[in-house]
Amino acid sequence: MCGPDAGGRISDTGADDPGFTGHDGPVSTQEADAESGPIRVLIVDDHAMFASSLAYVIADEPDMHVLDTAGTVGAALQKTAAIHPDVVLLDHRLPDGDGLTLIPKLLAIDPAPQIVMLTATTSDQVLVAAIEAGVSGFIDKTRDLPEVLTAVRSAAAGESLVSPRLLARLLPRLRRQQNDVVQPITDREHDVLECLAEGLTNAEIAKRLNVSIHTVRNHVANLSAKLGAHSKLEVLAIAVRRGIIAG
Repeated sequence: MCGPDAGGRISDTGADDPGFTGHDGPVSTQEADAESGPIRVLIVDDHAMFASSLAYVIADEPDMHVLDTAGTVGAALQKTAAIHPDVVLLDHRLPDGDGLTLIPKLLAIDPAPQIVMLTATTSDQVLVAAIEAGVSGFIDKTRDLPEVLTAVRSAAAGESLVSPRLLARLLPRLRRQQNDVVQPITDREHDVLECLAEGLTNAEIAKRLNVSIHTVRNHVANLSAKLGAHSKLEVLAIAVRRGIIAG
């Protein structure tokens, strides 16, 4: 179980689609980027008008900086390796390849960016594949541009971008792989995993487990290291695949 409930019940008021991030409100500028300066963003989309509009909106935010845009898989790889963005907004479909196959290559770059997939599909197959590949989350391309800003801040803060309801639907669809050997998971780390599976944010987990948010972040970081994950969603995907928690 996800530990004792120290507060009220977490409500699920979001729509059951990849456009809803699952947060009660926007991640603040201070929370998303308290110490390291503006969030550095790379936009990967082959639709020039959409990419330009998105870049214009992001550039107007004092806590964000658009490093560049890219319209192909090749350009995205080259620019990510050269400019090291904090967050990559990645289109699902690109002229020279699939965004899903690009994700592991982007995450192999050191330091690895957080990746938010821009998608026009609600196909569970695509969303599950994105989780297994290591994205921080997804946002529907039809959503309002301000919602993309919330997604960028959330990803930069290490939060996952999936509503609890959608997460509950997708987790059972993850592929099981029970043969991998992993470092032992502590009881408290297991509690944190169960909370993540409910779609709780770091702040909500801290309240539920009656610990500080810094402690929660440390547990998530330890889980990421033990499981070889790049995001909260990938932590969950690996934990389900290896039978650490039930899907």
